[in-house]
Amino acid sequence: MEAHNDEVSGRFDTLDASLGAFRTFSDGLEDGAYMNVSLRLPLGFQVASLKRRLEAWCPNGRLVFHTSDPAVKASKNTMVVRALVGAIRAEEGKPRFKLKTGTSDMNVVGPAWGCPVVAYGPGDSRLDHRPDEHLEIREFRRSVQVLSRALEKLALPS
Repeated sequence: MEAHNDEVSGRFDTLDASLGAFRTFSDGLEDGAYMNVSLRLPLGFQVASLKRRLEAWCPNGRLVFHTSDPAVKASKNTMVVRALVGAIRAEEGKPRFKLKTGTSDMNVVGPAWGCPVVAYGPGDSRLDHRPDEHLEIREFRRSVQVLSRALEKLALPS
């Protein structure tokens, strides 16, 4: 991980691990440990290569790999982005582009459907998925108006 991260700059491009669970066990004859580790993979990262390296690093362990969703970076120059940016401005908002490092529907839908994708949401994104996440009703209502405008724009023939 460090070797990869030394060669890149910016949080979106780093390989990051988080420990979800750790426990030890013993049956009196053998001792062991269980770990549940999640990895946030950067754009274009080769999952198969990582799996091989982990298996080589831990030859006597039992590794189980669950699903992996590839990182997605959407283009800013699409009709979906233009419709959303215009709708945000029409509702007196200030659109900002942000690289998000978590998994979202974009990671699944974009590659599967081969269509333009964009994430949009009201509120403070620093609070996403935290216990103190909250949203003002005024912001929620404005987001409904933004999405309505953007969808109307996309539905009209060019």
